[in-house]
Amino acid sequence: MGETPRRDLVLPALNAVQARIGWVTRGALNEISRRLEVPPAELWGVVTFYHLLSTTPRPPVVAHVCDDIACRIKGGEALCEALEHALGPPGAARNGDGTAWMRSPCLGQCERAPAVLVTAAGERARAITVAPVENAEAVLDVLRDPPATADTSSLSPPGRGQGEGITRSVPQAGRPGLRLLQRIGRVDPRSLDAYRASGGYRALTRALELGPAGVIDEVVASKLVGRGGAAFPTGRKWDAVAKAPARPHYLVCNADESEPGTFKDRLLMEEDPFAVVEGMTIAGYATGCERGYLYLRGEYPLAAERMAGAIEAARAAGLLGADRLGRGLAFDIEIRRGAGAYICGEETALFNSIEGKRGEPRNKPPFPVQVGLFGRPTVVNNVETLVNVPALLREGGAAYGGIGTSGSAGPKLFCVSGAVARPGLYEAPFGVTLRGLLELAGAGPVRAVLLGGAAGVFVGPDQIDVPLTFEGTRAIGATLGSGVVMAFGEDADMLDVVRRVAEFFRDESCGQCVPCRVGTVRQEELLARLRAAGGADAADLALLRDLGQVMRDASICGLGQTASSAVESALARLALVGTRP
Repeated sequence: MGETPRRDLVLPALNAVQARIGWVTRGALNEISRRLEVPPAELWGVVTFYHLLSTTPRPPVVAHVCDDIACRIKGGEALCEALEHALGPPGAARNGDGTAWMRSPCLGQCERAPAVLVTAAGERARAITVAPVENAEAVLDVLRDPPATADTSSLSPPGRGQGEGITRSVPQAGRPGLRLLQRIGRVDPRSLDAYRASGGYRALTRALELGPAGVIDEVVASKLVGRGGAAFPTGRKWDAVAKAPARPHYLVCNADESEPGTFKDRLLMEEDPFAVVEGMTIAGYATGCERGYLYLRGEYPLAAERMAGAIEAARAAGLLGADRLGRGLAFDIEIRRGAGAYICGEETALFNSIEGKRGEPRNKPPFPVQVGLFGRPTVVNNVETLVNVPALLREGGAAYGGIGTSGSAGPKLFCVSGAVARPGLYEAPFGVTLRGLLELAGAGPVRAVLLGGAAGVFVGPDQIDVPLTFEGTRAIGATLGSGVVMAFGEDADMLDVVRRVAEFFRDESCGQCVPCRVGTVRQEELLARLRAAGGADAADLALLRDLGQVMRDASICGLGQTASSAVESALARLALVGTRP
């Protein structure tokens, strides 16, 4: 008998076909179904789940144009109109020349908005991020002649870890005192030797000296909590998996950041990929995991290239594999690329995606530390969380826990975009005020600030002195979420922004549970009607509140539970509409 088919190869196979041909043909589906022994109906359910995969012919070269909120307020809608004038409707090939354009949700390039992702199918399949975009002609130039490089937006020129593009995306690059961003702009992200010369892998050496239990004690002492939004204590999660009797254990790095306004994990993977690998390796060692999976957002071509290079270099140097550092310790990493589904940022939906199923959330309990990936105990952390681990081991857990405030410890990354002069990724200790961060980024007078992304809340100018801590934002009914700080100027059409947030959740709902599937549609319809009418009556506002309450109470996962948060906060705090009789 042959080897047991690996259903977890479904998504890599589908991505490979999409990249080679430009769409997933019926013949390719039949072959994948046969070889991986996945029923055709189930495979069809998987391929139609992801918006980057197409089951109908698509032109070989496609520009995916972001029209989400960060790009929208920076000219994204005007860019879409210009491309429609030049190329025709979205999805239509122009004059048979093999090029087309499509609207896209957030591409994670918010600091360089408006953004475009160009995918080119063929033997040299590649995805090229073009951002910022001055006009439609720049997009047309790339469509006519896609470059051979993987990504035209590379922040680092070949052979160097610095470039003028870095300060656009990371304005603090090169400044002293940084912990998480210390190498960006200074160290070549392609070089393992450069990473080690800058202090890389010293933390792993210390981890091996401390032993697994000692590492977990340091993480607990650091008071590190998850940086993806849930803020669960990292040490507690690691300890639970380390003590779980079922084997094997798995580690998953959640690099599928798709929250509108979020781009921190992308920049960490592009500009300091070895720190991600080292953080994963330490986590795997501490929790008894022999294999780690990096689930990487499909819209991040440069991050995929850099992470693959870092993993291969670490493996070649004996830092990954069967005998890491000559200690007989086994840990290795596989990359799994997503294919365009916001819901796969939810940890159990991510497990299903890796396993070759539709990326739909699972009911909890059981929790991932007990029954996770492939039904085994699993550690899930996002990129920013894991990049904190080498830093805290170098400084010591207790010292690291003394940074920030008593309730919010350590440094934090903030993704600042919108109506600011210097958008980008900023590092600051917990406790910096929202006003201070906006001043650092060069913001003028603001009408509103979105905290935490589409799943977060809007705050008004009377609340910008709030300290950016878990306890500080909680006190005003807000959240830090994934670290999004998106500013809107006084001339912003906030009702249009809020309607686009509702449209985002409508499109991204996986449809598994009725409260979210129906509620997000009705919410978007209500906001569209409200905007068209120029006001709301009491029944409209009451219905919006009722919809939000039902989604919070009855949705399976966080998408439905937070789908109304930004909408309700905007209507309550920003006086967006007048009340009709």
